[in-house]
This record gives sequence, C-alpha cells and structure tokens, in this order.
Amino acid sequence: EGVDQRVLDEFIDEEVSIGDYVLTGGEIPAMVFADALCRMVPGVLTNNECFTEESHFNGLLEYPQYTKPAVWRGIEVPEVLMSGHHANVEKWRREKSIEVTRKKRPDLLE
Repeated sequence: EGVDQRVLDEFIDEEVSIGDYVLTGGEIPAMVFADALCRMVPGVLTNNECFTEESHFNGLLEYPQYTKPAVWRGIEVPEVLMSGHHANVEKWRREKSIEVTRKKRPDLLE
C-alpha cells in the first residue's frame, strides 16, 4: 500500500503474502520474509532436518512436539514416541500432521 500502481506494474513480477491481516508498516513483513529465506541457507540451522520437518515443507502443518518429562501433570507422552521404533514414529508423525492440518488449516488439504 502507498506505492504507485504504475511502479508496481513496471518493476514487480511477483508478490508474496505473509497472511490475511493489516500491519502498521512494512518492517515486520520484511523481517518475516528475510527470516523465512535465511532458514534455507546451509548452516543457518544447526540441524538441516529441522528445515525439512517443519510446517509447510511437505504441505502439512507440523505434528505435536513433546519434551521431558515423559509425564507432566498426569499427561503422558504418546507411547509410540517412547518406543524407539522409527517407522512407527514416522507413521504417527504423518498421521498427526494430517490431523493437525485438517483441524487448523483444512484449505491446505484441498
């Protein structure tokens, strides 16, 4: 907003949206965009798997995360995550990603 349409038509070939809301200036969207790009630069993240396992990388939102302790306020970490069976853990993560996406962003499943 605030830029002459002729300038946009002449020099801009792609627009990027960071969401459906209005902000007071362009600084925050610029930071969001820069951060999202920097995460893809090798060495920025300590573990490259972080990038490939996060929300939107595969078109789904990320699965729920759990940390220690294994039981918190009587709520246990799902048993499959404690099992050490990597194939079952991956299956659980995929199922939960679909479940979370269906609940929070069903438009991504269309």
